[in-house]
Amino acid sequence: MKNMRFHLLGSLGLVIVGLVSCGGKQEASAPPAPVVKVATVARRDVPLSREFVGRTVGSVDATVRTRVQGVLTEVLFQEGREVTEGQLLYKIDPAPFQAKVAAAKGQLAEAQTKLVQTEADLGRIRPLAAIDAVSKRDLDKAIAAKGVAEGAVDAAKAQVDAAQIELGYTQITSPVSGTIGISQAKVGEVVGGAGRTIVLNTVSKLDPIHVQFSVTEKEYLYFARLAQESGQGQKRYSLEMILADGSVHPDRGEVVKVDRGVDAASGAIAVEASFPNTTKLLRPGLFAKIRTVAEIRQGVVVVPRDAVKELQGTFQVFVVDSTGKVEQRDVQVGPTSGDFQVVEAGLESGETIAVEGIQRLRTGQTIEPKRS
Repeated sequence: MKNMRFHLLGSLGLVIVGLVSCGGKQEASAPPAPVVKVATVARRDVPLSREFVGRTVGSVDATVRTRVQGVLTEVLFQEGREVTEGQLLYKIDPAPFQAKVAAAKGQLAEAQTKLVQTEADLGRIRPLAAIDAVSKRDLDKAIAAKGVAEGAVDAAKAQVDAAQIELGYTQITSPVSGTIGISQAKVGEVVGGAGRTIVLNTVSKLDPIHVQFSVTEKEYLYFARLAQESGQGQKRYSLEMILADGSVHPDRGEVVKVDRGVDAASGAIAVEASFPNTTKLLRPGLFAKIRTVAEIRQGVVVVPRDAVKELQGTFQVFVVDSTGKVEQRDVQVGPTSGDFQVVEAGLESGETIAVEGIQRLRTGQTIEPKRS
C-alpha cells in the first residue's frame, strides 16, 4: 500500500514538472517582427507646381442695356446662340420718340423763321444807321436780335439731334460678336427707367475663354522672386486647366491680367488667365482649377508623402537600419510634388525609411523590411 502511494506521488510530480516546463517555453517565445514596406531615400529633379481655384468668364462680357424707357416690342435673336457685332437684338416702341423728333423739328423751323426775320430787320436798319436815319441803339438791338435768333437755331438743332439719338436707342444692337444669354425682359414689358429692367442681356466672347482666380500675398511674392531670379521681369508661365469632372482642357493658357495691388479685405491679388476655346465647349461660370509648374528643384531629397508623419507642426519619418531597427527622426520638409514630399533637412540619400503603417511604429522597434 505504501509503495503504491509513493508511485502515485512520483507520477504526479512528473506531470507538474512537465506542465511547468511547457509553460516556461511558451513565455520565452517572442512574437515575430512585423512586416513593413520600406523605400530608399533618393535625390531627384522635382517639378514644383501650384494650383489655384477660379471661375471661367468670357474674354469679353458685354452687357446689352436699354438707354431709354419704353415698351419692348420685339426680341430678334435666339437665346444661347451666336450673334454678331451690330446685329439688331431688341426693339422698343418708337412712337413716343418719333413724336419728340417731330416736336424738336417744329421748334427748329420756328427758330429758323425767327432768324430769317432778324436778318431781314438788320438788313434794313444797317444802311439807315449809316446815314444816321436811325439811332445807334436801334442798330445794336437788331444785331443782338440776330445773335439771339442764331443761338436759338443752334439750340433747336441740338434738340433735334438729341431726339433722333433717343429714337435710335429704341433699336438695340449687339455691342460685340459672341454668344448671347437668356433675355432678362420679355415682349410687352416696360424697360428702362427707375425700377425697370436696364440690363437686357449679356454677350460673351468665348474664344478665347478666360479664368479669374486669386493669388495670395505669399504666392505672389514667391512668383515675383522667381521672376527676378530668372532675370525676367514678367515670366510667362504655361497654365493647365482642370475642369469640375476632373478632365484637363486640351489647350494650355497664360496669365493676361494682374490687378494693380492686393485687396485689403481678402489679402489676395486678382489674376485672369486666357485659354483657347475653339470648340466653344467652355462657357462662363464653370469651376476651373489652374495648375502651373513654378520651378524645378534639382537634386533634392524626396520621399513618399505617406512616409511623413505630422504632429503639432513637427514632421517625422521612421528610419530603418540594416538590422531592421526603427528610429523616429525629425525632418524639415519643403514643398510637395504630386505624391512626393521634398525633405530639406534630416535625411540623406541612400537611407531606408518606412513608408506604410508608420502610425504603429515606435523608436527601437525591430521590423522585417519589405521593399516594393
